[in-house]
Amino acid sequence: QEQRVESGGGLVQPGGSLRLSCLASGSIFSIDAMGWYRQAPGKQRELVASITRSGRITYADSVTGRFTISRDYAKNTVYLQMNSLKPEDTAVYYCNTKRYDSTEYWGQGTQVTFSS
Repeated sequence: QEQRVESGGGLVQPGGSLRLSCLASGSIFSIDAMGWYRQAPGKQRELVASITRSGRITYADSVTGRFTISRDYAKNTVYLQMNSLKPEDTAVYYCNTKRYDSTEYWGQGTQVTFSS
């Protein structure tokens, strides 16, 4: 059974940090890219960061220099370290995996809320 289970969201203060985790299960050996998307209220879902099995990393311009994506192949987990968080980072963050055959799976989402 394919599952992508996120954790690590929550309330964050100005300039604070959070680390999101996503554990993948199922056809894990078929996964090429793992990544994070986010969707803020009233906005479209957007790519935050992704990492392929070969190690190619992509970041959205808005998070470059603040967020770091990493992947633990032994644990089938992808992480998103988020530093220097800003109000505009408030969103539901979704884990995404893409297999070599382009099949995608999504997690249920984890909320990141900016607390002033």
